[in-house]
Amino acid sequence: FDAFLDFPKPILIAANGPAIGASVTTATLCDGIIASEKATFNVPFAALGIPPEGCSSVHFERLLGPQIASRLLDEGWKPTGAEAAEIGMVTEVVPHDRLMARAQEVGEAWVKEGKKRGIPTGADVEEYKAVNARESKELADAFLSYKFLNAQYKFLKSKGKTSNAAVFWFVKTSRPFWSRML
Repeated sequence: FDAFLDFPKPILIAANGPAIGASVTTATLCDGIIASEKATFNVPFAALGIPPEGCSSVHFERLLGPQIASRLLDEGWKPTGAEAAEIGMVTEVVPHDRLMARAQEVGEAWVKEGKKRGIPTGADVEEYKAVNARESKELADAFLSYKFLNAQYKFLKSKGKTSNAAVFWFVKTSRPFWSRML
């Protein structure tokens, strides 16, 4: 995510369909998001048993307010493009067949006006780099947690993938033994 934070030129996102996880958190760090009417935005961290990433633990609350941030990060709300525009996550929504043309128009306008790169909340890049470093460590730790392993087990089991689910069942069940070696 530091690459997005450090990028020297404005970044425009054209979201044409489902955006999930890092594609959502990264997009909100960019200068603008144009969504097609088919776009949706999903950050399934809570359902996966992992903490937020991409500065979203801080950035979402600043960008969208605490209630909307909680709906997205804790409750798993998946807004449509129109809903994302209503809450301020998306700059505008256009018909699906006009998405790329509209993105081109906006990009060219940005060039003409000499738009400078900036995080939508006006956040300090160094602060967000520190947030990203903290979130990255928490995320790496979470991948070995019982909560994550159990969430994977339940997900795979619900999809009928019993052999894959059995692996996660074994890993989560034997965690008290192998975690001592970490």
